[in-house]
Amino acid sequence: MTTCDFIIHDARLVDGSGAPGRHGDIAVDRARIVALGDCGAWRAATRIDAGGRVLSPGFIDSHTHDDLAVLRQPDLPCKLSQGVTTVIAGNCGISLAPLEPANELPPPFPLLGATVDFRYPTVAAYRRAFDRSPCAVNVALLAGHSSLRVGGIAGPLDAPADSTARRRMRTALRRALADGCIGLSTGLDYPPAAAAPTDEVVELARVLADFDGAVYATHMRDEGDEVVAAVREALEIGRSARVPIVISHLKCAGPQNYGRAGEVLALLDDDRAAGQPFAFDVYPYCASSTSLLPQFVRDTESVLVAESTPHPECNGMLLDRIAADWQCSLAEACERLYPAAAIYFQIDERDLERFIRHPAAMIGSDGIPSMQTPHPRLWGTFPRVLGHYARERRFFELETAVHKMTGLPASRFGLADRGLLEVGRFADLVLFDADAIIDRASFERPTEPCSGIDTVWVNGEPSWRDGASTGARGGRFLSH
Repeated sequence: MTTCDFIIHDARLVDGSGAPGRHGDIAVDRARIVALGDCGAWRAATRIDAGGRVLSPGFIDSHTHDDLAVLRQPDLPCKLSQGVTTVIAGNCGISLAPLEPANELPPPFPLLGATVDFRYPTVAAYRRAFDRSPCAVNVALLAGHSSLRVGGIAGPLDAPADSTARRRMRTALRRALADGCIGLSTGLDYPPAAAAPTDEVVELARVLADFDGAVYATHMRDEGDEVVAAVREALEIGRSARVPIVISHLKCAGPQNYGRAGEVLALLDDDRAAGQPFAFDVYPYCASSTSLLPQFVRDTESVLVAESTPHPECNGMLLDRIAADWQCSLAEACERLYPAAAIYFQIDERDLERFIRHPAAMIGSDGIPSMQTPHPRLWGTFPRVLGHYARERRFFELETAVHKMTGLPASRFGLADRGLLEVGRFADLVLFDADAIIDRASFERPTEPCSGIDTVWVNGEPSWRDGASTGARGGRFLSH
């Protein structure tokens, strides 16, 4: 009889592929799955009774801004408590590395951290910092286009990069990929990158083609009135660079655009039929959250100020109420409140339903861990999909929901040996009660942990158990 570190017995195995679950056991040794189904030939000092609960791969958060959090909050309870074992960081064009700025950083960089926190000129330097003090979860990093612009453009950012700057950016991106980055992200709707023409992005994205599995992830140029044109641009970049694309937090923002999900999905499906590989991430809420900027206010039903540095007394207040009290315009109120973050109510539930059901939809929280009063998606995204949308609303089977947060993102981001219950894969695992799992975080109490998660293992180490961190920090920096 062969020995192993531990065996989980009597589990409903949902393997992350989308296939129907099955009853069985799983054996883990030295961070990897060594047997699945019938583990009768294995002996372990530790034997865990699952009691028929679901055992699945650990969830992969497809869209995060956890670059600094994995260094500063190594237990990362906002993610572990949901069953998340891997985070994709460096999204929306802002990544902690590669960047060591000489001047104060413009919005939206402050959402990630203070300017002094951006002290990693290379991804290798960031990776060394992570390895010196590992986090409880795995991290994979995208190189941010805005970070590359700040590091490569000598003058103002409100103009296309010249040939010298483009060369610097290409060199920095190539080095980042060689150091372990998994792709390039853009935030073309944000001030540091809004002036970048399509050809600038294509030129950078072509570097990705030299690295197997590298992806282009984009917060598109517009998610409101020009959402279709923005989708076309994203697809054009992918085709021109010959790389897979991931569209970030896909939505049709603003009441005037409600009902356009079908139009957007038809465009994406046409390109998929033509051979362009793509995926997109979705968060299961009808409100977004980012920096409080005047240009983002127009496409909303209402705006809730989450945090304001100069005016903390306004935290939790509606922007129009603040502007009325101050007897000023909404734009002026934004300027007076900044640096600030806000929650924008701007998504139609029926559009969200169409997006989240699509076979290419992955689940990403897009949470901002630096905020004291964050959007509830930071703590509630994954149990909300499993509890509200899969169990209560019956949008899809449990196995499909798990696939959207495990096997699908592992495949799209090229994370080998993750995302599936399969012999030889790393033992990133989550044990949960399918009948009880549900989000508890709300806009009023956004940091409330979910219910229904029993135990989370990261690379074979029990990291979350019975509602608390175990203190284990078995996370690794993931690269292709």
